[in-house]
Amino acid sequence: MTSMSQTDSATSTSPTPSIPPAHPWKVVLTACAGQFLVVLDVSVVNVALPSMRTDLGLSALGLQWVLNAYAIAFAGFMLLGGRASDLYGRKAMFLLGLGLFTAASAAGGLAEEGWQLVAARAVQGLGAAVLSPATLTLVTSAVPAGAARTRAIGTWTAVGAAGGAAGGFVGGVLVELLSWRWVLLINVPIGVLVLAGGLLWLRESRTGAGRRLDLPGAVLVTAGLATLAYGIVETEAAGWTDPATLLTLLGGVLLLGLFVAVEARTAAPLMPLKIFRTRAVTAANVAILLCGSSSFGMWFFMTTYAQSVLAYTPLQAGLALVPSSVAVIVGSKLAPRLMPAVGARNLAVLGTLVAAAGFAWQSTLTADGTFLGTILGPGVLMMAGLGLATTPLAALATSSASPADAGLVSGLVNTSRTMGGALGLAVLSTVAAATAGPVAPDFGDPSSDHLVPGYAMAFRVSTAVLIAAAVLMHLWLPKPAGRGGAQAKGA
Repeated sequence: MTSMSQTDSATSTSPTPSIPPAHPWKVVLTACAGQFLVVLDVSVVNVALPSMRTDLGLSALGLQWVLNAYAIAFAGFMLLGGRASDLYGRKAMFLLGLGLFTAASAAGGLAEEGWQLVAARAVQGLGAAVLSPATLTLVTSAVPAGAARTRAIGTWTAVGAAGGAAGGFVGGVLVELLSWRWVLLINVPIGVLVLAGGLLWLRESRTGAGRRLDLPGAVLVTAGLATLAYGIVETEAAGWTDPATLLTLLGGVLLLGLFVAVEARTAAPLMPLKIFRTRAVTAANVAILLCGSSSFGMWFFMTTYAQSVLAYTPLQAGLALVPSSVAVIVGSKLAPRLMPAVGARNLAVLGTLVAAAGFAWQSTLTADGTFLGTILGPGVLMMAGLGLATTPLAALATSSASPADAGLVSGLVNTSRTMGGALGLAVLSTVAAATAGPVAPDFGDPSSDHLVPGYAMAFRVSTAVLIAAAVLMHLWLPKPAGRGGAQAKGA
C-alpha cells in the first residue's frame, strides 16, 4: 500500500499517543454497527413515504424534504465531521454523532407535524456526518496495517453497503407489520446498544492536540457541500435547466472554489491540499464517487421497477433484492483475500468491470421480466462487482494518509461516496424521465410499462460510467510493485 511521504507527515501535528485497544474486533463491530445505521437511513424511509404523507398530511414538496433534509446535512457536514474526529477525538465524535442520530430518530418517529419530521431528519443527517468518518478511522486505527486491516476495511465496506441495500427490505417489513414510525424508532434501541458498546470498548485517540479548527474553512466547505447537495436534489423536481437550480449549483461550486483558495493560504487548514498530491488518495476518491453514482441509482431503479412494473409489494421488492445485498457483502469480504495475489488496483478494475457487466445485463430488462433474469442474475453481478471494487479503493485512500489526517481522509471517502450517489441518482433520474415511453392513452398506463425504456437507459448510462471508471483506475491508481500485489508509492 502507499503511504504519505515523511515530508508530508512531518508537517502535520504529531499524534497524541493512544493505547491500542485490547479487543480490536470489538472496536470494528461497534464502528461498523454505527456505519450500518447511518447508511441504512439513506434509503429505509423510501417505502414509508406514502404512509407518512397520509398520516402527517405532507405535501409532495414536504415528502421530498423528508429525504433531502437527511441527504443534504449528511453530505454537507461530512468533511467537517472527519476533521473534528482528528482534533477532538474519534471516540468523542462517534458518541456525539450517534447520540444526535439516536435522539433525532426518536423525535422523528414521534413527530406529529410534517415540519417536525423534516427537522428530525436534518438532525439525523448531522449526527450521521459526525459519526460516519469516525467509524472508518476507528476501524483503521484499531487493527495493525497489513492483511488484518484490509479485512477490517472489507468488513466496514460490506456493512455499509449492506445498510444501503437493506433499506427497502427493512422499511417494507416495518411498514407492513408495524407502522412508518418504526422506520425511525427502530434506531433508538439499536443506537442505545451501540452507544453502550462505544463507551465500553472504544478508547480515545486524537492527532490534533493543540490545533484550532479552521473556522473559515469549516464554514465554506460545509456551506459549499450543502448548497451543492441541495442543488443536486432539487434537479429531480425543478430540472437541470431551471434558473434557481443552476444558480444553486453554481453557488455551491463557487463556495467550494473559495474554500480551496482559503485552504491554500491557511497555516493550519481544515483540509491540507497536499493530501491530493498523493495519487492514491485522489484517484481512489474519484473512483469511489463514480462507483457510488451507479450503486445508489441501482437500488432506487431496481426497487421502483419491481414495484411499479412487476407489481411487487414493498415487502416482496425488499425480499427480491436480498440476494443482491448478500452479494455485495460476499464481494467485500472476498476482496481482502484476493488483494495480496491480484493487487488493489487490479482488483478494483476487475470488480468494476464485473459490475459493469451486471449493469449491461440489467439494461435489457423488459415489462414482462422474470425474477431470475431481470432481478436476481444482474443484481448479484452488479453488487458482487461493486463489493470487490470498493474495499481496495477504500484501503488505498485511507492507507495513504498520515495519522494526523486519518479522520479527514475517512470523511473524504464518505463524502465522495455520498455526493457521487446523490449526483448519480439525480442525473440517472433525469435520463430515465427523458427516455421513458409515452403513457398509454385514455385511461393512463396503470402497469407503468412506459417507464421501462427509461430504466433501461439509466442502466446503460451506469454501464458506461463504470467502464470509464475502470479505465481511470487502470491509468491513475498506483501500479503493483511486485508479485505480492503491493502498490507502488503514489506521488
